[in-house]
Amino acid sequence: MNYFITGGSGFIGRRLIKKLFQQHPDCIVYFLMRASHQDKLPELFAFWNVDESRAVPVFGDMTQPLLGVSVEMQEQLIGKIDHFFHLAAIYDLNAKAGIQQQVNTEGTRQAVQLAERLGAGQFHHCSSIAAAGLFDGLFREDMFDEAEHLDMPYFQTKHEAEGIVRNECTIPWRVYRPGIVVGDSNTGEMDKIDGPYYFFKTIQKLRRLLPPWMPAIGVEGGRINIVPVNFVVDAMVHIAHQEGEENKTFHLTDPNPMRVGDMLSTFSRAAHAPEPAIRINASLFNFIPRHLTAMLMTMAPVRRIRDAAIADLGLPKDVFRLISYPTRFDSRETQRVLKGTGIEVPPLHSYAWRLWDYWERHLDPELFIDRSLRGRVEGKVVLVTGATSGIGRATARKLAGAGANVVTIARDEQKIAETKAEFAELGLTIEIYQGDLSNLAQAEEITARIVADHGGVDILVNNAGRSIRRSIEDSFDRFHDLERTMQLNYFGALKVIMGVLPTMIEKKKGHIINISSIGVLTNAPRFSAYVASKSALDAWVRTAASEFADKGVSFSIINMPLVKTPMVAPTKVYEQVPMMTPEEAADLVCDTIINKHVRLATRLGVFGQVVHALAPRVAQVIMNTSFRTFADPKDGDKSKATADQVAVSTLIKGIHF
Repeated sequence: MNYFITGGSGFIGRRLIKKLFQQHPDCIVYFLMRASHQDKLPELFAFWNVDESRAVPVFGDMTQPLLGVSVEMQEQLIGKIDHFFHLAAIYDLNAKAGIQQQVNTEGTRQAVQLAERLGAGQFHHCSSIAAAGLFDGLFREDMFDEAEHLDMPYFQTKHEAEGIVRNECTIPWRVYRPGIVVGDSNTGEMDKIDGPYYFFKTIQKLRRLLPPWMPAIGVEGGRINIVPVNFVVDAMVHIAHQEGEENKTFHLTDPNPMRVGDMLSTFSRAAHAPEPAIRINASLFNFIPRHLTAMLMTMAPVRRIRDAAIADLGLPKDVFRLISYPTRFDSRETQRVLKGTGIEVPPLHSYAWRLWDYWERHLDPELFIDRSLRGRVEGKVVLVTGATSGIGRATARKLAGAGANVVTIARDEQKIAETKAEFAELGLTIEIYQGDLSNLAQAEEITARIVADHGGVDILVNNAGRSIRRSIEDSFDRFHDLERTMQLNYFGALKVIMGVLPTMIEKKKGHIINISSIGVLTNAPRFSAYVASKSALDAWVRTAASEFADKGVSFSIINMPLVKTPMVAPTKVYEQVPMMTPEEAADLVCDTIINKHVRLATRLGVFGQVVHALAPRVAQVIMNTSFRTFADPKDGDKSKATADQVAVSTLIKGIHF
């Protein structure tokens, strides 16, 4: 027995061919493939466990007349093909309408004509439940013209393709309409993100954000018909070889489909993520006229908000229309033919964990992101302010070691010399521009020079800063403390940011990182001037992020905990409390460069912010306790930290006091 297969190297096709070889060991399979894809042949032969004498590649192109098969090959195959399986198609909701029309619709017409030209015994067309459109109600296997709401290109082209088989094919045909095909129920193997997989990233984000026992809010939509690929292949091969089933359509669907809410709960359980305890029925919004929602989508602001939301979740733009999926599929003809064979759709809960495990190990988009620091910064110009000391120097070392062109601005000649010597000894390079960032004219002039010399800055790490530890009560006559901290921490930083922003906007790429403080989240006593200056810059950065969200420029804030740097050295009590090292702090900066966090903070910092938001009075009492525990020492007092001070500092590690 001889077969001709289109789409033989695809997800369903390659498994169909393997099944044919298993059930018909003496058969020969001719499969269509592009000549440019010959490098895939060894892998395919190994998967099928056959050689080229049994699996014969036929070079062609789905977009060409008669699929681009040469006249010589056509002559060779005339009268030899018993079954012609047409599986090739574009299965992608995001694909452009033009290419879907070309491949799905016209490609099917050319496949039918080639099958007729070869005199094939049977034409088997792999259609889809999408051919029914968004029909409201029960769609039977003998229904076709009743399909409605075919405005999505994928739905329309699959309907048109099936119509070509029904109306133009002159040889016996069979049409198979699989449900939403997912991975193998035995192995979980899948080749791409589609169908329910679109929601996996959202489930994963919820798992990272909330514990599994936390009840979540979900949606309750229509019934979604999911089938594993092994069921589709087994059913198709069995039905294709049964006598007397010509010119019929078979729904390869689940006779007991799950609702969208149940499906999401099943996958959430498989992922050990919070399960939706409260479900909002998406059909409640069906009272909104379709033409009204269509009109809203013509408005650019509405489209921008929608596109940004679905891009962040990794969803195609049409997926929300399928949540309230209105169609149920009758599969009695399929069940009749499969009766007694043991071929049936397994319950989703029995293999959902395999699908999730395979996705997380092989298909999760995060796996294909370059997570290395070198991949992010190599060859890029990175300006790190305050890079001659503490966090800045540790960060500059890591960036230079990863291949970045590190630039900094510093004023202290001794520190400049020490930094140059250290980098030279390590075999690293750093370019230092001498100047004082608290002098706004100098800050503006030096930043302009850096931009001119390097053609712009790719990444800016705003690290330079001044900290003053003094209670407000002791600052009544020291207003200049506020002026000094604001001058460097806020105004100086803004001069640098506004100097590098224009070229970033012009290039439509750039990353600005603000080294803030955990004190902004916890409102640390004794640091009113410092926290105020950092809070001001944080607020400016958050506003800028909103303005430039569509310009390709990213903004990040790192609420750094207490770090053992020269800045904190004058405070003797800090010598005996646990603090982060500059190298550990630099790791946070590098992590932000790699992952572009909007805000990065320690758990304690986030907890402090939450307490201040939910129970502000309690937060004030806690911070007042730390304030009184660490009373300011009297002049000349060099006593060590008390047991209470050590205990409190350990409990709230990283918080300023």
